Amino acid sequence: MQRLEDLIQRHPEDARAIGAPGRDWMTYGDLRAQAQAVRAALRGAGIGASDRVAIVLPNGPEMATAFVTVAQSATTAPLNPAYKEDEFAFYLEDLKARAIIVEAGYDGPARDAADRLGMTIIELSATEPAGSFTLSTDAVGSAPDAAPTADDVALILHTSGTTSRPKIVPLLQSNIAASAENIRASLDLTSEDCCLNVMPLFHIHGLIAAVSASLAAGASISCAPGFDALKFYGWLEEVDPTWYTAVPTMHQAILARAPRNADIIEKARLRFLRSSSSSLPGPVMTQLADTFGAPVVEAYGMTEAAHQMCCNPIAPGRQKPGAVGLPAGPEVAIAHEVENRLVDGVGEIAISGPNVTPGYEANPEANEKNFFEAGGKRWFRTGDQGMFDADGYLSLTGRLKEIINRGGEKISPLEVDGVLSDHPAVGQCVTFAVPHAKLGEDVAAAVVLKEGQSATDRDIRDFASERLAAFKVPRKILILDEIPKGATGKLQRIGLAEKLGLS
Repeated sequence: MQRLEDLIQRHPEDARAIGAPGRDWMTYGDLRAQAQAVRAALRGAGIGASDRVAIVLPNGPEMATAFVTVAQSATTAPLNPAYKEDEFAFYLEDLKARAIIVEAGYDGPARDAADRLGMTIIELSATEPAGSFTLSTDAVGSAPDAAPTADDVALILHTSGTTSRPKIVPLLQSNIAASAENIRASLDLTSEDCCLNVMPLFHIHGLIAAVSASLAAGASISCAPGFDALKFYGWLEEVDPTWYTAVPTMHQAILARAPRNADIIEKARLRFLRSSSSSLPGPVMTQLADTFGAPVVEAYGMTEAAHQMCCNPIAPGRQKPGAVGLPAGPEVAIAHEVENRLVDGVGEIAISGPNVTPGYEANPEANEKNFFEAGGKRWFRTGDQGMFDADGYLSLTGRLKEIINRGGEKISPLEVDGVLSDHPAVGQCVTFAVPHAKLGEDVAAAVVLKEGQSATDRDIRDFASERLAAFKVPRKILILDEIPKGATGKLQRIGLAEKLGLS
């Protein structure tokens, strides 16, 4: 079994590895040297191979390199820089992070949360070329200079679900390496490829599909500072990538500006475009392919699978709009939605393979519910419903979980409920998904005020905005006399948008 470190050892010293628009390239030799420097800095701060290091950095080459290098010496825990202090405090404490890496001079909520928890704070100072940096900290210690094994945890992320407490997903070195190799193979990546990364690097999609898969192939990744539709075509012209991967909302924004950038598109050498993290509408896939003259490859992934599970074939003409593709690495099957057995037809999608997490951390109830044995293999239930067609392509027919998927950002409705419930005027609330033309889904909430209390929908939104990252804040809040209930008296999220006339 391979480790993340093994993926970058086999490539030429002078081959380009990580870059950014407007900056010089880091080579594979530079990347290997950076990994050794990071290991020395971590060990000198008392951080060992099994310790957890949170990373809170803006998108860009330093974030990519920090993930790749720290993961060769410890367990990485990238976090969304948009979180508020209380959110950082929850995730850092829940992850049992030993240290946190932030930009030198950063004085924001992540540092405040780390100070509250008494964590080691490590400052990163970017240097040249792109992706190069130094680490500094006041902490002094000593840890054994041991490298993680294939069975050690390389990456740990939270996944939002329908329980009030987000689940912790540990991904082993071998999980990451297996998934990176699966994506490399399904996209036929070689050392001649160059990826333009616009995906956030605190999310499994960008970390594995763009960065890790490219490194597995000895290819290069140019890391933009996040997605910006106004700058995308300038980056496309400058970086001259052979591919990029994005969520559907990004692809739609890129399409909207295509007519005024026809000259850049004509010169582009894109050999394919990739879409994942939420469903790509068939017409958008077709329009993208026509606009760029390249196949559009839709893939199906999730955190528990170290991203990719299925992928449309890379060969021109073999992509099926509306389908998430063929199994691309793990075994993919249909499970009975209640019983622990595999079935034909429509059911819950299940996966088995070396890229799949060994199980949620400290959550036996979730493991009992989501993992089962069948045919001598261990299967993970994805919570998605789907079916295979006669050609073996998988299509998603619905979601079994109540998680809200806002343009690829996964949001736990109960987390939002908890914040809204803290408002002094709110007596009852339920957060739910509403359809959105571009994002797929958006966040809404129904609220009943306490007797004798008053508040406007704007008041409640402002309250939530101070406590939640922007993408979690309900865009629509309905103040009602009563929230519709099910037959047993329970508040029901599924179907609520339709009942309230929002669908």
